[in-house]
Amino acid sequence: MELLSSKRYRVRDDFKTARPVYVVWEITLACNLKCTHCGSRAGKVRPGELTTEQCFEVIDSLKRLGTREISIIGGEAFLRKDWLDIIRRIDESGMECSMQTGAYNLTEKRIMDAKAAGIKNIGVSIDGLEKTHNDIRGRKDSFSQAINCLSLLKKHGIVSSVNTTMTKKNKDELDELLDILIANGVKNWQVQLVVAMGNAVDNSDELVIQPYELIDFYENLIVIYRKALANNVLVQAGNNIGYFGPYEHIWRQGSVGYYSGCSAGHTALGIEADGIIKGCPSLPTSDYTGGNVKDMSIEDIWKYSEQMFFSRYRNTEEMWGGCKGCYYETSCLAGCSWTSHVLFGKRGNNPFCHHRAIELNKKGHKERIRKIKEAEGTSFDYGLYEVVVEDFNGNIIEIQTPTSTETIVNEYENRVPRDPKPLKLCKACNHHIYEASEVCDFCHKDVAETNATYEKNMKKAQEVLERLELLMSAPAE
Repeated sequence: MELLSSKRYRVRDDFKTARPVYVVWEITLACNLKCTHCGSRAGKVRPGELTTEQCFEVIDSLKRLGTREISIIGGEAFLRKDWLDIIRRIDESGMECSMQTGAYNLTEKRIMDAKAAGIKNIGVSIDGLEKTHNDIRGRKDSFSQAINCLSLLKKHGIVSSVNTTMTKKNKDELDELLDILIANGVKNWQVQLVVAMGNAVDNSDELVIQPYELIDFYENLIVIYRKALANNVLVQAGNNIGYFGPYEHIWRQGSVGYYSGCSAGHTALGIEADGIIKGCPSLPTSDYTGGNVKDMSIEDIWKYSEQMFFSRYRNTEEMWGGCKGCYYETSCLAGCSWTSHVLFGKRGNNPFCHHRAIELNKKGHKERIRKIKEAEGTSFDYGLYEVVVEDFNGNIIEIQTPTSTETIVNEYENRVPRDPKPLKLCKACNHHIYEASEVCDFCHKDVAETNATYEKNMKKAQEVLERLELLMSAPAE
């Protein structure tokens, strides 16, 4: 199976040294699509977009900081006139350049030019079957153009992937969409939940999957995952997928095996077209701008900006609502900061959690989000929501409303680098438990005995497989 770049995957030393391994760079806000879930509300060129020379300076700075991969996005990246010069400079600097695209009018010539400039892989966004995709993307022929782009990428030997933002509109189409991806030779499929930012706030009622729907949703997704794997397609989970449900070890196979906290400003970095630097490209600009390359160097922004390095020093004091006191709070820290912050105006509570939905379900409870304030209508803006906890009959038990939009953080002089306790997988119930645990905190079985039984069963399974392979390879009499 041909995988996406391994350069973006973090190793333990990257976290210790706080290195921006993977950078997502919006090189222009200009776009030729009208997506109903677009967080940046892309369309027109962002005022004050960087010049070519300023872009080259950014690339040089990222090289010095130890960046290994830069993914260019928009808007639509190829609408910027010097996009090929930017790709070429990244490639010549020894870093890998990838691109995420809606693929509308991404012609064969543009693809060939990008390959010649040094592009290494291109991710194409496909958000459902044809009618659904076209509806979400705002162009009646956007689906056919995206599919055609996949064939062109294959023709010219460029590693490709498909990115899907999962919504209420397409969540029941994923199995059929997978068939289309298989037929078109796709090997990597990246999925994430839609997040209530920008245009998605305006359309949240029809797009956002409710927290209580996650249980059935993930049961369906794991079936699709296994079907994909059987057809040589790797499903890669986005940062707001899962969180310590029974399939966490499957979603996170490319890392430590479980979600280990937001990496924004720790091993990841985002750049807006006008030079604004954030720890993650999706974070709200109003709350997470660390600085602008027009005023100071990326190195200084990375090292000294409070808004940039929040994830390096976080602790459980930030937790509130349903995440406060959770078994996994020290590792998870309320999951994706983007997903949680745009709901409540601060981090520390994330209802889009598989483990949380399951635990509530055991009590006969469920959660849903309810919008209480609309977004302003600017790029990377957000509204305000509250979490409604209720029983299966719809009786309200609790409402989690942020009383303040100020995130609690440690004073600077008391900060220590975040070092969550390591976890291991219980082989009996597939829950992650603390590394030091001798008895599983969930199924209450002896960990050593469970591991011994697991190893014994695996050995037997391997022996059976070897015997079967011998029988199948034996010549017929």
